[in-house]
Amino acid sequence: MKGKVSLIGAGPGDPELMTLRALRMLREADVVVHDRLVSAEILALSPEKARMIPVGKFPKCHTVTQQNINEILLREARAGCNVARLKGGDPLIFGRGSEEAAYLRQHDIAVEYAPGITAAQGASSSTGVPLTHRGVATGIQYVTGHREAGKVLDLDWKRLADPNTTLVVYMGVANIGQIAMGLMTEGLSGSTPVMAVACATTIQEKRLISRLDTIAQDIRESDFKAPVLFIIGDVVSFYGEQSVTDIADQVQQDVAHG
Repeated sequence: MKGKVSLIGAGPGDPELMTLRALRMLREADVVVHDRLVSAEILALSPEKARMIPVGKFPKCHTVTQQNINEILLREARAGCNVARLKGGDPLIFGRGSEEAAYLRQHDIAVEYAPGITAAQGASSSTGVPLTHRGVATGIQYVTGHREAGKVLDLDWKRLADPNTTLVVYMGVANIGQIAMGLMTEGLSGSTPVMAVACATTIQEKRLISRLDTIAQDIRESDFKAPVLFIIGDVVSFYGEQSVTDIADQVQQDVAHG
C-alpha cells in the first residue's frame, strides 16, 4: 500500500508560529525528511517512533542533491510510509516544494501541503517593521539573492527598484553588494533604509539597520550567519532611530528574559 508525502512549512524557527495543520501532519509521520534550517525545537515535536532523515544543504556544499531528496521521498512513500517533508518557512516560497511535488505526482504518489509562515512575515512580526503601510508601501516583492553555481544574478532591477513597494531579499548575503548596486543603478536612492535580520524569530535573532549604499560594507563587518533576510524600503523607518549597537543590546536583553 502506497504512503503519502506531506510538504510541511515549519515557519522561520519559532515553534509557536507553526500552523495547527502543520503540527498535525508532523505528529502523524512515520518518517521526517527535514532541512538543515528547521529548528531543533520543531524537530523535537516529531513522533518518537518517526525515523529522522536530514537532507539539509549548506552554501556551496550540497551533500544531498535535490534529485537524491526526490528519490528518498519516493522510496519512503512507496514503502507505505506517511512521510513528513519538513521545510523551513513555506514549502512553496523558495523552498522547491513544487519541484518535489511534481516529481512525486509523476510517480503516482499523493501529496498534501501545510503552508508555513515565511521568513519575511516572521521578521516583520519580531521586529515590528510592517511589510506594507498606507502611504509608504503599497506592495511587496519577494526575490532570492542566490543563484546556482556559475549562474548570473539576472534580476529585473528596473522592476525591483520601486520606491513604493517593499523589497524582501532571501538568501542574499553573498550578493547584497551586487543587489544594492543594481537597485541604485535603476534609480532607487542610496539612502533607502535596509534591515538585515538573521535567524528571524529564534533566540539567535540579530538585526542590523543600514542604508542601501552602505549595507554591503555593514554586512561584511558584521558577524551575521545565514539565514539572513533583507527588508529594503521606507517601511524600515518604522523600526525607530536606534543605533545598531542599541539594537544588538536590546536583542540580547530580549534573549536573556526569554
